Amino acid sequence: MFTRHYKVWPKDLPKTMTLPKTSLYTNLEVSALRYPDHNAIVFYDAPMSYRRLNEEVEAMAGYLQAQGVKKGDRVLLYMQNSPQYVIGYYAILRADAVVIPVNPMNRHAELEHYIADTSATLCLAGQELASFIVPLIGETNLEQVVVASYNTYINLETDLNLPAEVAAPAWSKEIPGVVSWDTAMASGHKPSEHTAQPDDLAVIPYSSGTTGAPKGCMHTHRSVMATALHRAFWNLSTPDTVQLSTLPFFHVTGMTGSMNSPIYSGSTSVIMTRWDRTTAAKLIERYKVTGWTNIVTMAVDFLSNPDIGNYDLSSLNTIGGGGAAMPEAVAKKLKAMTGLDYIEGYGLSETMAATHINPPDHPKAQCLGIPVFDVDCRIIDVDTLEEKGPGETGEIVSSGPQVTLGYWNRPAETEKAFVEIDGKRFFRTGDLGYYDEDGYFFMVDRVKRMINASGFKVWPSEVEGLMYRHPAIHEVCIISAPDPKRGETVKACIVLTPEADGNTTEEDITNWCKEQMAAYKVPTIIEFVDELPKSPTGKLMWRALQEQEWKKQV
Repeated sequence: MFTRHYKVWPKDLPKTMTLPKTSLYTNLEVSALRYPDHNAIVFYDAPMSYRRLNEEVEAMAGYLQAQGVKKGDRVLLYMQNSPQYVIGYYAILRADAVVIPVNPMNRHAELEHYIADTSATLCLAGQELASFIVPLIGETNLEQVVVASYNTYINLETDLNLPAEVAAPAWSKEIPGVVSWDTAMASGHKPSEHTAQPDDLAVIPYSSGTTGAPKGCMHTHRSVMATALHRAFWNLSTPDTVQLSTLPFFHVTGMTGSMNSPIYSGSTSVIMTRWDRTTAAKLIERYKVTGWTNIVTMAVDFLSNPDIGNYDLSSLNTIGGGGAAMPEAVAKKLKAMTGLDYIEGYGLSETMAATHINPPDHPKAQCLGIPVFDVDCRIIDVDTLEEKGPGETGEIVSSGPQVTLGYWNRPAETEKAFVEIDGKRFFRTGDLGYYDEDGYFFMVDRVKRMINASGFKVWPSEVEGLMYRHPAIHEVCIISAPDPKRGETVKACIVLTPEADGNTTEEDITNWCKEQMAAYKVPTIIEFVDELPKSPTGKLMWRALQEQEWKKQV
């Protein structure tokens, strides 16, 4: 067991934690019993108590079961942050089913993959996304879409600036296979007894792999419970904690820090559907927000607001996040304004968010943090698997209660993703790092071929696979290119077919990509080339192209 970090362990916390032998849904049930009239959610000035939240979860769970959803069935959740997201998520769990969180930026090809891979027949979707998912009814094994309109849950008298999808009039179209959220809620079905156990599957977030198509990370109620509790205890959360929820709930960091953990604690989540720095500042002041989990780009934008000094931010006592290292200059500006250190952490979809967090009393800048409760983390040689010592770079491997069982329907990839050390199963993160003498971990590089654009992970082989559908593309290689705002961005090096050569523009390719994939995956740079470099065995030499691209900036 790695224990080097115990010398800086938070003095108020135990080093190990016994997890409840209950389902994740039980956390909501218990909080509703303990704090029935306490606000679980505030959504654009509209409060929702724990009692009402649980009642609505029960109603939607009853509806799902009435549609034939059985224990272990997978249900797609395809919407943006909203009360309906929370209700839908916990309703699926209450129905003993499995949540498939879908990035709202995903489009036709990606949605087809989710449906085929999970055999999902039902989807809960935001109305702004309905046009992307509804056409798949009948074309795939998808049978029904329940469409949620966010504006039915807001305070209509709010003075806050509403995102377009929140302000939009409620869904009123009649389409076969499509049911409105309100109709489903009013159907009057009661769910059967809740039977899910800790080892049952709860959530399958998708993480792209180096082989192309996104793959589902199988998480049980126990593994999701682990990070919910870890976050609550690490931040010393209580029912009086108020969390500003700006990170998307489909992502494990937002799911854990801004939804599951507050529900366990009986705290309040102030939910934003879309990021807006002025709205965020107003909400912090108005609701005395105490905690805010974000990504670097949000923090930078927040601090860049010329009017930020006009707001009372004194209620904040915890600000942190992950995804990309916080620049030192930004961290200093944040501390000068709030008196708070930016607490960075590290985790993956495979670990249901954090395996490492910086101790609040002893954080280190641009650092992943220390292993949290019951996490054993090592640094190993990528090839020999030999364990490394302090200051030596190697692959980060982690073992703990939050680690995935493996990849859905992918036994071979599951086997490759784990290694046994000291009789324990460790997940191979694919990230290169090291730890210092005090047991703090630091990121160095990535083993895997991944592009990190403003915290969004883009897997080149997945984008290549989608782009090969374009009739004008003969060959394509996706690489990263430097970007002053995003850190790095997506570039496509394309060999056109003879027929398309001279008749296809960069704009043609870009517009087509925007219809096929999430916006953050769309190449921002298109370069037409005569050929792509290959090894003597015919293997595409992507690394050579990438190195060449980055040298241009030197």
